[in-house]
Amino acid sequence: MRIVKYIKNAQLEIDHQPVPSTEVVITLLLGTMLLAFIVSQKVRQPYTLVLVFAGILLAASSVSSVAGFNTIYGQLVTGGLFVGLVLPPLLFESMMDISSSEFRAIARPALSLATVGVVVATVVTGLFLWKALGVPFYPSFLFAALISPTDTATVLEVFKRVNVPNRLARMMETEAGFNDATGITIFAIILASMTTSSLSLTSVFIDFLWIFGGGVLVGLGVALASRLLLRVLNDPIAECILTLAAVFGSYSVAEGLGASGLVAVSITGLTYGIIWAADESRRHREVLRNFWRILAFLANSIAFLTIGLATDLSNIIEFIIPIVIVFGAVLLARFVSVYSILGLIGIEKTRFPGSWKVTATLGGVRGAVSIVLAASLPASLADGDLLHTAVLGVSFISIVAQAYLLSRYARAKFATTTSSSRAAIGPESSVAPTST
Repeated sequence: MRIVKYIKNAQLEIDHQPVPSTEVVITLLLGTMLLAFIVSQKVRQPYTLVLVFAGILLAASSVSSVAGFNTIYGQLVTGGLFVGLVLPPLLFESMMDISSSEFRAIARPALSLATVGVVVATVVTGLFLWKALGVPFYPSFLFAALISPTDTATVLEVFKRVNVPNRLARMMETEAGFNDATGITIFAIILASMTTSSLSLTSVFIDFLWIFGGGVLVGLGVALASRLLLRVLNDPIAECILTLAAVFGSYSVAEGLGASGLVAVSITGLTYGIIWAADESRRHREVLRNFWRILAFLANSIAFLTIGLATDLSNIIEFIIPIVIVFGAVLLARFVSVYSILGLIGIEKTRFPGSWKVTATLGGVRGAVSIVLAASLPASLADGDLLHTAVLGVSFISIVAQAYLLSRYARAKFATTTSSSRAAIGPESSVAPTST
């Protein structure tokens, strides 16, 4: 799996206006982030939501072209840099704080949602669009494959701000880190089946094993090699550089081998964090954590600004009714996948309560990854523009509506869980029977 190979098929419209210098673009980008942060504090709304609307306003104005934001969007989304530059820091920063006991507790449900759950959601969404709404077969299932994986950047941001039990948040974050392999495999299969008369199930299975398993192997290899180098380092700056090389190195190696770079980064973060936590002699933990918090904040800001730049609000308003119906289908598919899987798989021999299932359903937010995949659709594909509009519309509603509903629901159901105590919360303290 290489997302870039699909991105190369996209057609980037060339803007002939003068392109600002790199220094100007970076300055304006950081200035936009700072302004959005100030506005979010004044209006008491999530910073990322303000960034999305800032991106929408910029995309709708001439400022976007003059300031170079069109260049940013083109390079990140259509140019294929988003997945390789923005998501790895977010994943690593999140995964490095998961302990071995936490991962053992949430591994089965998280990985099941990331694999079987994506397949179930794709099938349910595709069937609903095809049978209930009368959308042609291939566009129905191609859209379903695009939209079924939860978005890494959005999920990580949402669950950092929502007051939920720690292991529930970790489960959702881990699912988001691993489900790209399943989504890309299904996406590639459907694209290939549109031009091929038959597909070999054996080859499909082998491809998925390599995409997922290859990412795991690369991530383990890079993390263990980093540990060996870590033993000879006793400087915080050197350790930060080492982790930076490990993150982007694992992604690049995995992608170069045709495996999942995001899975590789997730495994690197998990392994590195577990090894790091076990080594009580490390003296620079706080420096390293703060370094990655800053990188994750910048990456997250770019991610949500990119979502805003990609969103044509006037186009969404024009097709708002079908977009809302399609969003309902996506939410229904998420409901089916979550309840079918979490109804069968518990956490540490404890069944998931209804409150956790509702949270997992609402927490399956879609966003930038689906937009990137939609931008990679071949220009010659019939209904490509319609699919792109549907993905943008559903992603926008998902970010705005689901995040709001999740926040309200979490405040009502997990009011006694504070952010300072989340790390200590296990299933036994939060998985008491709860009504939905």
